[in-house]
This record gives sequence, structure tokens and C-alpha cells, in this order.
Amino acid sequence: MNRFAELLDRLAYEPARNAKLRLITDYFRSTSDPERGWALAALTGALSFPHAKAGLIRSLITERTDPVLFALSYDYVGDLSETVALMWPSPHAQRAPSPYGGGELSLTTVIETLSTLGKAQLPAQLARWLDALDETGRWALIKLVTGGLRVGVSARLAKAAVAALGDKDAHGVELLWPGLSPPYRDLFAWLEGKGDMPVNIDPAPFRPPMLAHALDDADLAGLNAQDFMAEWKWDGIRVQAVAAKRDNGARNPGAMTARLYSRTGEDISKSFPDLLDALRLPGAIDGELLIMREHRVQSFNVLQQRLNRKSVTPKLIAEFPAHLRAYDLLADGTEDLRERPFAERRQRLEDFVARLHEERVDLSPLITFATWDELIAARLDPAAAGAGLDAAAVEGVMLKRRDALYLPGRPKGPWWKWKRDPFIIDAVLMYAQRGHGKRSSYYSDYTFGVWTKGESGEELVPVGKAYFGFTDEELIQIDRFVRRNTTERFGPVREVVHEPEQGLVLEVAFEGLQRSTRHKSGLAMRFPRISRLRWDKPPREADRLERLETLIAQSEH
Repeated sequence: MNRFAELLDRLAYEPARNAKLRLITDYFRSTSDPERGWALAALTGALSFPHAKAGLIRSLITERTDPVLFALSYDYVGDLSETVALMWPSPHAQRAPSPYGGGELSLTTVIETLSTLGKAQLPAQLARWLDALDETGRWALIKLVTGGLRVGVSARLAKAAVAALGDKDAHGVELLWPGLSPPYRDLFAWLEGKGDMPVNIDPAPFRPPMLAHALDDADLAGLNAQDFMAEWKWDGIRVQAVAAKRDNGARNPGAMTARLYSRTGEDISKSFPDLLDALRLPGAIDGELLIMREHRVQSFNVLQQRLNRKSVTPKLIAEFPAHLRAYDLLADGTEDLRERPFAERRQRLEDFVARLHEERVDLSPLITFATWDELIAARLDPAAAGAGLDAAAVEGVMLKRRDALYLPGRPKGPWWKWKRDPFIIDAVLMYAQRGHGKRSSYYSDYTFGVWTKGESGEELVPVGKAYFGFTDEELIQIDRFVRRNTTERFGPVREVVHEPEQGLVLEVAFEGLQRSTRHKSGLAMRFPRISRLRWDKPPREADRLERLETLIAQSEH
């Protein structure tokens, strides 16, 4: 555990990507199985300990220290793992032996114990481990069990590091990844030349998705329109729909295995049985999950009625029928198409959807254009450019090189996403909360509101929260404003002055609105970010709730 803790500590302070890559690869090279495999699982987010919540950690520390001192320290530090690691009292008496093994605590011991430990036994065991570790070890343990490493390492970077161990391409590891499971002994054996390449035996596997880079004017100027095809970017959920014939011999030769995966590889099949019934041909479609009523795509707000449901009733299916709009074909039968150019895959997709002949699956239409000016015009008016009655559900435009292979991750150049211009409103800062990690010393999470008529006159109601979009210099300016204009404190949260003539107006950009019972306003923003600080504008001139109500009403009809 100490070596893993040291790795996390060094990664947290190392800003350079290539340096992080070397640190992780060196760790894999010098660490034996299964310890390194569990470390890889932690870095890629493949571990989950449902009973180890942040609330449990808070309870443990407040039992051993002054709760007020902990609250003040946490408010100042801003990071739970670091605060507890520093405040945890070193035991004066001899430590009681753990029933889960003695000697130096290993990462393997921690993970294997947590996977079998009951909820009632967890607090005492965590306390024993925290007693046995130093400050860095405690910090790493808490980050591990609560699932928030936050050391600047993405899952893709960790996979690139393990690929470098065997001088392999990270792309190859990505393709194998869905069929692997911790602690990845077969993967390490192959990378070190001690075993064969792992084989995914799942008949309907998830395939790592290809993602696009955001397009700006500078990028567009350097591209040739003739090299690209374009299609609409729909406002739904990116999914993979996979079907394969079962190996049941003569008993049931036509039986199919069908699955629906989210973009991150989560199997969401049970939530959409109506769509699984439509997957009658073996293959793998990359597409968008939508709700379709009377041949019209519904808004994302409507789609949310089908998301994260524990039970799916016939009434729910009838009211919110799932639909798949196909973007790409990754496999046709047992043939892998990902190494084929997009133009060829698109033609194969059109043929596949035609053979499937299913009303719940259709093609995402291509946009006809010869010049960038024509595509710009289409993006500004999707209804006139072929989207028709579905134009309200268009989120933007996707550009794909005709010769693009289907590469996992986010390679720059083959695919671009060109979203519609965001909505913009002026809102008033109401509350600020300390950030985490590098921002733990700053108030960087902002709740903002708009005006409406209340029982006692004009009042602000919260409509969103944002924690990015501003520069480092602007962060310092807002932090200074928060500290100088605090009216109330609630732990790590400060209420700031927000009166008609006094306060800070934020220009907020967002992608859309949805109904919300959690907010007093009844609305919540999708993907809000701070686009500008309006020091020149008094709070009384900020936007009103009525404007947002108008926007959401337009999206619902």
C-alpha cells in the first residue's frame, strides 16, 4: 500500500503528461502481480466499494477528534482525504492485530478484504488500517475506498502506461479492455512476453468508443470540406447496440444475445427491453438513444423519464418508446469493421439498417454540403437543411473524415463536434463553495440565480451551479469577491451578498434546460459554465425566471 500511496502522491504533484506516463509505467515494471493489477484497476476507475462512503470517513474522524476542529480544518483544506489523513491521531497503545493479516499492508489485502467485508465490519477495519498507515498512506487509502483519486490521471492515460510496459500501442490495449477484469494477470503476461494476447470470449462485447474534439473557427480554417462527411448531433444518450448469435448448437440455432451499452461501457440492457427486441441481426451499432413519438424525436427532458429506472413497466415503455438513431457500424455479423474507413462503414450501416427493417432503429441522416459556408448555413437552420420536425432535438453537427478509422479515445483530426451556439443568460452569484485538489484553497464552485416575483417581492432563485469556464486570473478575482462579501457561512459554503444593487453578475452559458424538483425555481441547466464576469452590470439587471421558462417551453413543443 505504501508504494501505491507514493505513486499517487507523485502523480498528484506532477503536471506533465509524459512524466505521469513514465511514473505509472515504472510502477508497473517494478511491482509484482496482483498488486500492480489492482493499482491499474484503481487508476482506470474499475473498482467500487459501495459501503465506503464519505459520510463513514467523516464519522470515524469526528469520533476521534473535536468535530468543530475537523469542520474548520476541512473548510480550510477543502479535501476530505487530506484533512482526515493529517488529523487522524496516532494510536498511543499497541495496535490490535487485524484478523485480515499482519505485516505491511498491501493494496491487494485492502481490495480483497473490502470485497468480502460486511457493512457492519467496515468501520472498525478502516480504523485499523488508518491506525497502521502514515499520513500519505491514509490519504491514499481514503481516496481509494471512496472512489475519488483526483490525481490528474485519466483511464486512457493509465492504459497507455500499461501498454508502454510492453512497447504496445495504447489502441491495442483499448480494444482488449472490455474483455479484461482485475487484476489483469493475462494482460501483464502478454505485455511482458510471458503469455498469449488475451481474447475476449464475450459474444456481444462493448467496444471502446471513438470520441470527437470540439471544433472552433481556427480548426475549420485548416480543414478541406471535400475530406469530410457531416451528420446531425442528436441530443440524446450515446449508446452501443450489440447483438450476436448464441452458441446453442442445434437446440436453438437462431437465438440471439443482445445488449445495450452506455458510452462508458455500462450494460443498460435491462432498462430498455423494448429496444433489445429490435436487435435481430448480429452486429454492433454506434448510435444515439432517443425517445420517438409519432415519428418525432423528443427532447432530452422526455428521455430522462426512461433513464436510471429500477423497474420498467409496460406503461412506461408505451409512454416513452425507446429509439436508436444509428451513426456508425462497428461490426457486421462477426466481421470487425473498425479498421475500415468511415465512408465504407457508413455504406455498410445503410445496408445493415435496411436489412434490419425495424421502425425502432433508423439512420442519422447525412447533411449535404460542398463548402463550409453551406455547412455553416445548415448548422444555423437544421430544419431547412434536412432535420425537418426533429430540428429542435439537434445539438449540433458532427464532422467525420471519409477515411477515418474507428479509433478508441479522442484522436484529434478524424472527428469533430460542432455544437450549436449555447444559450446565454446573466445570473447573480448567490453561494460559493471551496473546490477540491488544486482548487482546495479557492472558492471555485458557484451557485447562481435569476430574479422572480416572490411572496415578499423580487427575489433570486437558484437555477444552476458551475465550476469551470473562467480563467485562473478570474478565479482569483471571484475568490477575492467571495471572501470580502460573505454574509453567511455553512461549512465549506459561503453565502455572498446578492442584492439588486450589490453583488456579482455572471454571464452563464449552457446547453439546455430541464424541469427539476430539486431547485426552488423548478428548472435546472445542462452543462452550465461561466463565460464572462459582468463587473459592469448591477444584479438588478440580471435575467428573470420568466425568460428561462420561455426557453424550456420552446424546447418542449
